Amino acid sequence: MKIKRQDVRNVAIIAHVDHGKTTLVDELLKQSGVFRANQEVRERVMDSNDLERERGITILSKNTAIYYKNTKINIIDTPGHADFGGEVERVLKMADGVILMVDAFEGAMPQTKFVLRKALELDLHVIVCINKIDRPEARPEEVVDEVLELLMDLDASDEQLDCPFLYASAKDGYAIRNLKDAPKDMEPLFETILSYIPAPEGDPDAATQVLISTIDYNEYVGRIGIGKVENGHLAVNQEAILVNEHEPEKMQKVKISKLYEFEGLNKVEEKEAKIGSIVAISGIADIHIGDTICSPDHVEPLPFQKISEPTIAMNFMVNDSPLAGQEGKYITSRHLRDRLFRELNTDVSLRVEETETTECFKVSGRGELHLSVLIETMRREGYEFAVSKAEVLYKFDERGRKEEPMELAYVDVPEEFSGSVIQKLSERKGELMGMSLASDGSSRLEFSIPSRGLIGFRGEFLTITKGNGILNTIFDGYAPYKGDLQYRGQGSLIAFEPGEAVAYGLFNAQDRGTLFIGPGQKVYAGMVIGESAKPEDIELNVCKTKHLTNTRSSSADEALRLTPPKLLSLEQSLDFIDNDELLEVTPKSLRIRKKLLDSRERKRAGFRAQ
Repeated sequence: MKIKRQDVRNVAIIAHVDHGKTTLVDELLKQSGVFRANQEVRERVMDSNDLERERGITILSKNTAIYYKNTKINIIDTPGHADFGGEVERVLKMADGVILMVDAFEGAMPQTKFVLRKALELDLHVIVCINKIDRPEARPEEVVDEVLELLMDLDASDEQLDCPFLYASAKDGYAIRNLKDAPKDMEPLFETILSYIPAPEGDPDAATQVLISTIDYNEYVGRIGIGKVENGHLAVNQEAILVNEHEPEKMQKVKISKLYEFEGLNKVEEKEAKIGSIVAISGIADIHIGDTICSPDHVEPLPFQKISEPTIAMNFMVNDSPLAGQEGKYITSRHLRDRLFRELNTDVSLRVEETETTECFKVSGRGELHLSVLIETMRREGYEFAVSKAEVLYKFDERGRKEEPMELAYVDVPEEFSGSVIQKLSERKGELMGMSLASDGSSRLEFSIPSRGLIGFRGEFLTITKGNGILNTIFDGYAPYKGDLQYRGQGSLIAFEPGEAVAYGLFNAQDRGTLFIGPGQKVYAGMVIGESAKPEDIELNVCKTKHLTNTRSSSADEALRLTPPKLLSLEQSLDFIDNDELLEVTPKSLRIRKKLLDSRERKRAGFRAQ
């Protein structure tokens, strides 16, 4: 018989990127007494890895738990970026309700729609929290209307439409039920969670069923499966069977060696867990997302939606440039292979395939950001490798016609830049679907555009909008191929011979385009040292020194005026490279190079391609 466990609530916090999810979790942790009064707590305490803290985004979903009025509230902090949507889809399986955060100025954004649709499909109860009401340009009443419209667009039931709305400033640590209320603390939100989010339901006397929704990884204990006890109970040393709805042949005997529950920011060891508990299980080497842990006498997997397929791919390969092996700690194909396959332990939206050569691996993900985060993480760990330009993954329909992934792009720009943005996105096969003016005079443009049209666009977008534009995209299924695209109008400036770049050589080269390197940097033949001002590639000798004569001294070079080089970030480098180029990634450097370093081989390849 199913019963409700009243002393537990499981809630996920969902929102568009940068609408304040992680900051809200900080406040809930502080106000529930997780930290000591004198404890120093850094901002966004849930964003635990360095990349999350630097970029100000959540990449991996995190679990925490707090106590309020003798009720344990398990909180799941989810990513807001579309590239990490796979994380959100899965972890919602552990929740019985969600807190939907919406920025009081930006309103409902593309990812708001995506995460809300997933929550409604799972029939979860929704609490809407209009955040950042302390912003001077906040417009909370209009945003409430936008959210209600969105709920109607997504065919929400009458019960779902009747959800509670709260107004908050996560940064200032308060939530209120009405805009006229005096701000105090987060108590209204805690009370709404207890009264509106249903208690988890299950049969404590039935056979054990635990669905694994996310995987953590630890160097010492290996894979850690995290999921919710749906039925029965789970205990240490219990014998169980591991099954998966999408893999009928999987039937593995396992033993529960360690069991943890979440409290604050820690995992606490437990001997037993009851229905509704969110648990972490270690000691099962082959545990995967979507697996169900069952009692041996009643083997029945729980349903689990398939993970969304990747839409974009890159080749990761061993670095074979003349400067290879000088800066990295892990440089061989074995190192690269082991690291990429280890990433699959925790990132289920990623695919890694071996190619005809042992030196190269095809890595597919949900978007450019997804793959660039992996590249940056590996780089920081001491890996040295090269990557190719990102390419979209095509499909073919039953008639054999080519289909490509499409994105909905939402652009918020000051009105004076909207013409340039429309022109640039139209050149990239984008189709303008809608345009509206916001109260602050900015334009909101909605485009349907092929995913490949957005590759390399973000850097250009920031340039044409002078850093004032906001671009948000979300995957929108597959559609017939839209025709060929030219990614880059300019060619590359290529080093002609190996050596060290000198001021005299660079001074003569800077008239030909924009340089990426400065004096004293090592270069090699075939290395890209800048962007040409013309559509074709130009080879230059930047190691050339001036011939010394009796009347010219070497110190005359000091008078040369060099324009500072344009230093490309990882994202800008990935955006810049063309199909015949690679990005060489080391812990210390990012270098762009031609795939074929020899200029005669490049010419031959060019003739063959014509």
